Amino acid sequence: MADESFTLNITGMTCGACVVSVEKVASQVENVESVSVNLALNRAVIQLKPNTQTHLAKTDVITAIERSGFGAKEKHGKPVLFDEAKLELRKQGKKVSLALLLALPTLYLTMIADDMGLVNGMDRRLLLAFLATLPVYFWSGWDFHAKAWKSLRNGSANMDVLVHLGTTVAFLWYSLVTFETHIPFLPSVFETANHVFFDGVVFIIGFVLLGNWMEAAAKLKATDALHSLMEMQPKQARVITDESHGHSEYRNVEAVAVGSLIKVLLGETIPLDGTLHESRASIDVSMMTGEPYPVRKVDGDEVSAGTIVLDGSVLIRTTRPSEETLLASIITLVEEAQMGKAPIQRLVDRVAGIFVPVVVVLALLAALFWLLYPDSSSYNPMATPAELAIMVLVSTLVIACPCALGLATPTALIVGTGVGARNGLLIKGIEALENAYKTDTLVIDKTGTLTSGKPRVSHIEMLDCEVKEILGIAASLEVESTHPLSSAIQTSWSNVSSSRPELSGIKTMPGLGMIGDYDGSLVAVGNAELMEEVGVELDDDLKERLVLAAAKGVTLVLVSQGLRLLGWIEAKDRVRESSEKAILHAKQMGYDIIMLTGDRQEAADTLAQEIGIDTVLAGVKPDEKALHVKRLQDEGRSVAMIGDGINDAAALTVANVGIAMGAGSDIALDAADFVLLRNDLIDAVSSLSLGRSTMRRIRGNLGWAFVYNVIGIPLAMGVLLPFTGFLLPPAFAAAAMSLSSVSVVGNSLLLRWWSPIRE
Repeated sequence: MADESFTLNITGMTCGACVVSVEKVASQVENVESVSVNLALNRAVIQLKPNTQTHLAKTDVITAIERSGFGAKEKHGKPVLFDEAKLELRKQGKKVSLALLLALPTLYLTMIADDMGLVNGMDRRLLLAFLATLPVYFWSGWDFHAKAWKSLRNGSANMDVLVHLGTTVAFLWYSLVTFETHIPFLPSVFETANHVFFDGVVFIIGFVLLGNWMEAAAKLKATDALHSLMEMQPKQARVITDESHGHSEYRNVEAVAVGSLIKVLLGETIPLDGTLHESRASIDVSMMTGEPYPVRKVDGDEVSAGTIVLDGSVLIRTTRPSEETLLASIITLVEEAQMGKAPIQRLVDRVAGIFVPVVVVLALLAALFWLLYPDSSSYNPMATPAELAIMVLVSTLVIACPCALGLATPTALIVGTGVGARNGLLIKGIEALENAYKTDTLVIDKTGTLTSGKPRVSHIEMLDCEVKEILGIAASLEVESTHPLSSAIQTSWSNVSSSRPELSGIKTMPGLGMIGDYDGSLVAVGNAELMEEVGVELDDDLKERLVLAAAKGVTLVLVSQGLRLLGWIEAKDRVRESSEKAILHAKQMGYDIIMLTGDRQEAADTLAQEIGIDTVLAGVKPDEKALHVKRLQDEGRSVAMIGDGINDAAALTVANVGIAMGAGSDIALDAADFVLLRNDLIDAVSSLSLGRSTMRRIRGNLGWAFVYNVIGIPLAMGVLLPFTGFLLPPAFAAAAMSLSSVSVVGNSLLLRWWSPIRE
């Protein structure tokens, strides 16, 4: 049995330490090879060892995760973010509302209200504050307490542990101060306490819940693009059951067989990939590629699931099952990319795993220091040393929750890959983004990338033959070739004759051309190197004429019979309209641009000058492209290779970043790091721009999260207290912690306004 993997939706994670906890318990299950958990997606990918029974292992992993205090369900259809997460968001909203509703009266009772007298020997004001705190501590904050104990039982610690310890210490302390007259044998420290800060308990739970609620809502927005992709494919298709009479019935797309004929009406979304059958229509492909204008399709043209018919009903012959459509491949690609982890994020997760115990120790040491420090009361006359120690302990525990660190990378990655998919730019993962950020050199293939890839014969130079002879031999040799020039020659020959000369022994000469046998003599079609290979001599006069011809920017195809050069065919490929703009934008972004082509140097230089490229590598054979990329890397360059994803597969794989234009081939999806749904060079430049923007957000998030902890923890421990008398109150610490998480997610969400280069 092959290696197996499965994906689980995880609930209950709140910070980077939670990620470590889930990964730890899942990896300890027998036969689990590796575990990757994404906090922003609330998802875990479990890789099993070979020859493992998936069903049994899946059950064991789910049980282990649930025992550790988290929820786990197998992923089906939509991510958990669009199902349980929405329900969970509403539940959190109710708990937040209660906590914040009771926060103000609790603050008034403990900090502002005058003496209200006694009730059975107890301060009425403090008793009311205690009663207002009870529902917040036990109902709004119950998840913190329950998950904290489950986490501790499993030998790990997360954000819930910090919140639980902080609020429980504060709640118990202030409760004992309130009821000290009715509890015998209490230490005198409770009798001498000057303040009761029940409002701190309520505000901590309220602010942390509010931060979690805002964070969850922001994470839902971050995954909007993926959700939109999932909603693009209709659940049913109208299948023609009787083609002669046009009878049809609705079927679920999963039940529609390949080769079925389906009907799509005006304004409907195409449910499956296929080809138009005796139909023509304008198709809105904007949701797939970001292309603002409709695309005209005619009989036999390919159409994709998720696109919309704009001007009449059409018939479509399906070519792929629902799970293998281009849209399904895109969704899978985006999901896999969003699960990726940068090396820095893996380091952050490891740090988060030991962060909580370290913070607990620091909080205890700081509290003990201020409790025993002889002059602590002089720095804060309003609090006793014990009260000061409790405030330091609670503030340090609460402010140090590692939520921002855990969210720094995945939220930006989700938004970046999502906005890319919405604009037809598919990103394979975090490694692709990191490499795109470091890229300094663009290597661009000519045919099909800078040009349309559909050359046309512009001139035939005959030396000692007729047009039917030279063109007939070329067409007969090229009939078995898939090169774009072959199509141009075949089209030109079809205008001359409907039959071709009979050739035998046709062979492909890689990087040179084609050879064959015609009436007992060797015939060849290809470049000048092939002519030399078959013994055709090119004198100086011919070489000069070839140079002059190539200088016009055309591709030359030489044709010979025996040792005689019959002449050559000149083919002109149309430069894409956006190529010059794309090169200009790439230069403005600081890239060194190199054109790679198999053409003669003269033709390549003419095209390069036309669109603004300074460096040209010409005469490069298909199998040599990867070697040229490797040579540039050996010079210390970080190379992005842009090609069509078919002939350039090797170079795309070798490059630091491979960008394939057009996602129609499986080779493009496999070989490239970025896949562009449109055949437009300007989208390649846009994808690099998106990579830069996303990595800037990730680095900014990590920087903010790091600085926040470096500044916040010492403030909570009372570093400034001897110098300024300032001590961070617990409620402020909770607000700062929540703000850090929300700010990281909010910074990532700014990527939603990124837009590709269009002009």
